[in-house]
Amino acid sequence: MTKDEVLSYLELPSPAMREALDLILRVAPLMTTVYISGPSGSGKEFAARAVHAFSNRGSAPFIAVNCGAIPRDLLESELFGSEKGAYTGSVRTRPGLLENAAGGTLFLDELGDMPLDMQVKLLRVLEDRRFTRVGGSQEIKADVRLVCATHRDLMRMVDEGNFREDLFYRINVFPIAMKGLDERREDIPRLVELILKRFRGQGGVGEAPKFQPTAIAALQASIWPGNVRQLRNVLERCCVLYPGQSVGKVEIERIAAPRKVIDRVEETMALFSSLQGLGFGRSLESAPAQQDDADPEPAHAELAGLQTDVEPAPPMAPDLLSVPLDVSGFLRASTDFNFRDHMMKIEIAFIRGALSEMNGSVSGAARVLGLQRTTLIEKMRKYSIDREEA
Repeated sequence: MTKDEVLSYLELPSPAMREALDLILRVAPLMTTVYISGPSGSGKEFAARAVHAFSNRGSAPFIAVNCGAIPRDLLESELFGSEKGAYTGSVRTRPGLLENAAGGTLFLDELGDMPLDMQVKLLRVLEDRRFTRVGGSQEIKADVRLVCATHRDLMRMVDEGNFREDLFYRINVFPIAMKGLDERREDIPRLVELILKRFRGQGGVGEAPKFQPTAIAALQASIWPGNVRQLRNVLERCCVLYPGQSVGKVEIERIAAPRKVIDRVEETMALFSSLQGLGFGRSLESAPAQQDDADPEPAHAELAGLQTDVEPAPPMAPDLLSVPLDVSGFLRASTDFNFRDHMMKIEIAFIRGALSEMNGSVSGAARVLGLQRTTLIEKMRKYSIDREEA
């Protein structure tokens, strides 16, 4: 995140966000440890990246790690590194994230999920600015600025004995609170502009819809338990379903309103089209039209909203990365089709393929897939994928 991107958020009108950004700009040039609190999806990583961007370490690495996404028995070696022979399979000395972030910033997200024994070791890093690799004896200087965050109530966890009190007071030097989107609805119009602008810069999302005033009002009236992350997902879904089209209140309420069922055929067809754009399967437009000599109407008239007298044969189930010729008909005929399971199989296939291509290297596979390393580790845990089995 660049300084210009951070400064663009200074235009957000809510007092809560303006206060948070003011605190970020005040503390950024210092080495003070920053503690960012707030609900999930409220922008804690944005705040951490902003602190880094405006610090004198802005040109050095910024490394983010989700403390809850890394298996308990791997967290220590991930943070501190390990010496050759420290454990079974350790064939070389490997630096940890503290060393990789040297000169820059290490963002410890979801610190509340860190095990108690690791909290003791982190406390030593904060107090002495030194650490040792797993299996090693030589102390290494921690030339890194620490920014910590969590959505949990750490004071309550301290009272319950699940978080060390001394560590809490050591990280709670300069607290910054990120409010949920429901508490700053006035930010939504400007956030829509900023998120869509970022989509255009990143590419791969598609043409942005034209949001009518009624659509913005509907977004402000919606409930946002997932906060800015949920808003971003809704806008991305709009880009997929309505590229370049006008979007109003009705479309937003169908997508964003809680407990509203999204049209299964419409969204699945849009998502299948996204896969086709990546080269998977056959597109509906390029498919050869099967026409009856006695009937001048196209075989896929049903997709164009036309009525036909002939009942089409039930489409065959699609291969893993193919698209059925008649998605609408396929969904009506296949009552047991589960889109989530189908997409999960695709995800597993890509993860296994990337790990195999990169000879089991999680970092390499994450780079190939365009994912954060911690995100890939979390998905591997979710699907029980072992790097050696890929």
